[in-house]
Amino acid sequence: MENEGAEITPLYGDLYSQKAPDFVSENDEILRAARRVSGSVSGRGIWVIDRGGDRGELYDEFVPPGNGLKFLIRQRGDRHVWVGGRKLATLEAARSCVLPYRETIIYEEAGRERVVHLEFGFRSVRLPAFPEEALSLVVVRGFGLEPMMLLTNVSLSRSRKRLWWVLRAYITRWRIEETIRFAKQSYSVEDVRIQSYERLRNVAVLVLAAMYFAAAVLGRKMKLKILAGQVLKAAKRLFGIPDFRYYALADGICEICREFSRKAKQSVTQDLDELPLFRDG
Repeated sequence: MENEGAEITPLYGDLYSQKAPDFVSENDEILRAARRVSGSVSGRGIWVIDRGGDRGELYDEFVPPGNGLKFLIRQRGDRHVWVGGRKLATLEAARSCVLPYRETIIYEEAGRERVVHLEFGFRSVRLPAFPEEALSLVVVRGFGLEPMMLLTNVSLSRSRKRLWWVLRAYITRWRIEETIRFAKQSYSVEDVRIQSYERLRNVAVLVLAAMYFAAAVLGRKMKLKILAGQVLKAAKRLFGIPDFRYYALADGICEICREFSRKAKQSVTQDLDELPLFRDG
């Protein structure tokens, strides 16, 4: 999705099992996804990953020059980086970082709006495994007791606007988690009962296709905008359409399909009643 945007375009989705014969590792699955998507979009975009991405195997792929992959990875705090001539843990480097900028954001948590006052800044760092590659550690205070740390190879400068853009890129990632939650709830993915690994993977492909249609196709053209409007109306939301409107779209599509099924059954029943066999009993 676009930074600070409301539109989401599902690009990749896959299910894998550690028991599958072709399974190598979780790192291999992540890197395969990154390579396929990056290849399809000519290397555009930034890979924004939570703390689970703070691992050497991913940096081996992302950091070397010439690979075309830009990244923004949240840090656990125990990784070491070079700051000037000193080798520090990322948490130690973050605690001593100057935070000259301020911003206030409002977001929803557990159904309630939360106001958060942020302080943020960055400092130049290098990974011990890649001492020649200049990176930046973005530091943000306000989300918890300890600062939030984001390691990136995106070019930064002493510009509040540029730094805020990078921070917003990470905050935008939270909408991806909402998208995953949306897929589980609206498409009942976790309720699917199939006795085959490959069939389950095929269902995941169909879900991704349905999500893509709802997210990227509805509303792009004038006729589809009208259709999207009818879909949202069919969802029968009492308090308007929420910011993450894909729940309403999914509900609306379900309602339309239900109505279509009901009318189809009525039509079949009417046709049967008109046959001599059924009229005579």
